[in-house]
Amino acid sequence: MEKYNELATDIIKHVGGSGNIKDVRHCITRLRFHLKDENKADTEFLKQREGIVTVVQSGGQYQVVIGNHVPDVYEEVVKVGQLKDDTEEEDITEGSLINRFIDLMSGIFQPFLGPMSAAGMIKGLVAILAVAGVSETDGLYIILNAAGDAFFQFLPIMIAVTTAKKFKMNVFTALALAGAMLYPTLLDVTTGDALYTLFSGTVFESPIYTTFLGLPVILGMGYYQTVIPVILAVWLASKFEHFFKARLHANVKSFLTPFMVLLLAVPLSILIIGPIATWGSNLVGAAFQGLNQFSPILFGMALGGLWQILVMFGLHWGLVPLGIIELTNTGTSSIFSIVNGVSFAQMGALIAMVLKMKDSKKRALGIPAIISAFFGVTEPSIYGFTLPAKLPFYLSCVGGAIQGLYLGLFGVLTYAMGGLGIFSIPAYIDPSGVNSSHVWHYVISIIIATIVGFILTYLFYKDKGGAVEETTEASATDTVVNNQLKSQNKNVVINQEIVASPLTGETLPLAEVPDSVFSSLAMGDGMAIIPKVGEIFSPVNGTVTTIFPTGHAIGITSENGAEILVHIGMDTVQLEGKGFEKFVSDGDTVVAGEKLISFDIEYIKERGYSTITPVIVTNTDQYTDIVKTDVKEISSGDFLLDTVK
Repeated sequence: MEKYNELATDIIKHVGGSGNIKDVRHCITRLRFHLKDENKADTEFLKQREGIVTVVQSGGQYQVVIGNHVPDVYEEVVKVGQLKDDTEEEDITEGSLINRFIDLMSGIFQPFLGPMSAAGMIKGLVAILAVAGVSETDGLYIILNAAGDAFFQFLPIMIAVTTAKKFKMNVFTALALAGAMLYPTLLDVTTGDALYTLFSGTVFESPIYTTFLGLPVILGMGYYQTVIPVILAVWLASKFEHFFKARLHANVKSFLTPFMVLLLAVPLSILIIGPIATWGSNLVGAAFQGLNQFSPILFGMALGGLWQILVMFGLHWGLVPLGIIELTNTGTSSIFSIVNGVSFAQMGALIAMVLKMKDSKKRALGIPAIISAFFGVTEPSIYGFTLPAKLPFYLSCVGGAIQGLYLGLFGVLTYAMGGLGIFSIPAYIDPSGVNSSHVWHYVISIIIATIVGFILTYLFYKDKGGAVEETTEASATDTVVNNQLKSQNKNVVINQEIVASPLTGETLPLAEVPDSVFSSLAMGDGMAIIPKVGEIFSPVNGTVTTIFPTGHAIGITSENGAEILVHIGMDTVQLEGKGFEKFVSDGDTVVAGEKLISFDIEYIKERGYSTITPVIVTNTDQYTDIVKTDVKEISSGDFLLDTVK
């Protein structure tokens, strides 16, 4: 922002110039420089400079304390100093590949879970219309079907937007890439005669309908409704974009960067990523076909248990054509018979999660996801709830495996592809009327899947969310605070803001905090707490104005205008989010007692960081006094401090 241009220029100049900066990052209040030589920095000038709170030299970092608007100053510092933006790529959770994959998928799907759930519910409504006899050519059916199905048909477009944000690339370039992968002409090419066939007679058999500069183009089943191909494509494109943005001249990078990205990423995605997905699907199809021939029971258990995972990676396309071939040649299918009921295991797991949830906001979002799953649309449930929690997703796979084993044991078949969810039942009805056992076995399998998913999740899943108790006039926390104020004979004035303790632990005066920015009250007055439980709850009713990506600090503006900063530990930004979990985002409205952040106390201590957590009223200057509790041991929700106008 231009209003910070002069401040940014002075900061760059007085830390020794751009050439003295190894790198710069920012946390919720500070610019954190790694300087080549700290002796070149004019610390006294910076401390006295208007717009800078103070300077701290700690842990090999040269920290310039700015305040809550530090992100804007950071952007200008990077711009003025022509520095590398170290926030350009979002950190991906480290650890096992499974954890990193789950973190990535959760981050990609979370932003559009609401609309996805709504679309799934509309698809269920359309299925009801079809059962009620509404023709597919009726305008009511056509329009509502478009409203419900379009989201899933063009899911790669939605994924491109959130994946671009995850990998910090231009969203519109990512949309252009996804649009190219869904371009109708790609599939139209496959309607004619193949030029030749690659790897004929193997699971990698690929008919070639066209070439790209002489290279064969393997188009497979296309990319509609797929997940993994577009994620990989956007990831690849983000690497190209970051490369060219760093090297092209400012006068041409705005159009040459996306030009080069699309010129490279689109062909590579279609020529490489597409064939990998296609061949992976073919391998999966061949493996399950062989297993079915060996043992239908093992086939049912394996396919039922792995189906959700196969769908996530787009590998199920190797089985769908085999199911269609079964139906065409014999009028029945063992493949479709197994996979239809898996969604009910997912639904059962989600019902158990919702019943155990303490967070009312999550419960409210979980209900439409349950409805979607009932109609066979499980994406909102998987990506919004069970997969991020891990265990419920695994348990739903167990439910899918057991219902698959049951169906394989009795040799249950479908007579049509049928609908999704509850509307898949008619597909098991023998059109000749001779064999009614298939449909009854399938209904039993639905019950099995739902019950197993529900019971296992209810027994073994533990909700980590904090309770959110909302009242019409005041939160339960306010009631506790008021009672404590009365017991302490404190007068409550109308304009004051009562601030509850955001965590449980031992109180500490700010003067004893081992960081001069807090102990000097430079950021404002307040209290510090040595936490005993690694959970932060909202101290007031208000709005989240800032929550740092690493989750180590959060700023809230209360309904009465108090600006409150909760900073977990000292220098914990260095942990880069490890050991922290966020439950709210910037702009969220919160109520007192709502869980905001959880953190691993032992993890922080083991890495040598203090867990002392200051709770600061950053606009202290707008109050005549800050009245603090005098108790030593405090629990979340207890009275902590009181701002007096």
